[in-house]
Amino acid sequence: MKHFTLEPGMLSSIGGAFYPTGYSMVMFPDARDAERIGRGLIEKGMSGDDIYLLPAETVLREIVPTVTTADDPLPSAGTDAATVRAYAKLAKEGHAALLVRTEDGAAAEQMMELVRTVPYSIAQRYRTLVIEDL
Repeated sequence: MKHFTLEPGMLSSIGGAFYPTGYSMVMFPDARDAERIGRGLIEKGMSGDDIYLLPAETVLREIVPTVTTADDPLPSAGTDAATVRAYAKLAKEGHAALLVRTEDGAAAEQMMELVRTVPYSIAQRYRTLVIEDL
């Protein structure tokens, strides 16, 4: 698993909110579950370079600030800012996250098969112009 660093390509071109197209973001109440699922994905053949483990502090420090201007000068047309606000609420409660490259539905389903073995709080797949609930 990689250390998370927010990259320009992970932001929406309109408003600048967190929008990592081609990835899925999953948050877990227990950080140990997030780490365990990340390792499990690697054991199932996913590249460690395609998985980021984000402690709650990282979500709050790196991702949450991307919504400060997302609704300026007009409210966001999409749900990207609202989704980040949901991440903020969970991170403030101590939830950890995995950001996993899921280029297609098959990769997302493979990831979710493992994710569903533990309690998770939110799972979103970022596609072009669509944030999909998983």
